[in-house]
Amino acid sequence: MMSAFELVYYMYLILILNSVLLGVGLAMDAFSVSLANGLNEPDMKAGRMSYIAGVYGAFQAAMPLIGWFCVTTIAGLFMSFQKFIPWIALVLLLYIGGKMLIEGIKGGEEEDDVSKLTFGTLMIQGLATSIDALSVGFTIADYKLVEAALSALIIAAVTFIICMVGLRLGKKFGTKLAGKATIFGGVILILIGIEIFIKGVFF
Repeated sequence: MMSAFELVYYMYLILILNSVLLGVGLAMDAFSVSLANGLNEPDMKAGRMSYIAGVYGAFQAAMPLIGWFCVTTIAGLFMSFQKFIPWIALVLLLYIGGKMLIEGIKGGEEEDDVSKLTFGTLMIQGLATSIDALSVGFTIADYKLVEAALSALIIAAVTFIICMVGLRLGKKFGTKLAGKATIFGGVILILIGIEIFIKGVFF
């Protein structure tokens, strides 16, 4: 017979494992966007990389918590809003990716500074790549607030690590791609938007 302490220990162990796996799954879109940003800005400093990865991690942590709150309070309204999530992600990423694509085609190698990631664009990217994490609220609906917050923090940490890897890889290949990096990054963002839309609508 398992003691109360052992039961709590195993419950939290399962919570941590589930949160890590959720974090890996949810961070894939943010990883791809990080790759695009690294490609677009190959001279990015470590502090800026940490800031960008931190923003994505914060969004990925916030969305499951918002989803958890909605499920535990206004479940009916939240379920009706869910059908719009793929459309919102598609529009946001098409906008950012299209803008990068146009800048890359127009500007070429001489206007690299124009296409650097701005605060506004980073916020839109963070929202677009994390909005589908709202549905994680259903997965953690039976958690207490402290457990839901712990799960969100683990998801944020996993996202941060994965995005840092994406930024580093992007920087490495961005140097080699030179003037084509903005175009390539824009294409990646558009493809991510289409992937999220297809996954959300048809699967």
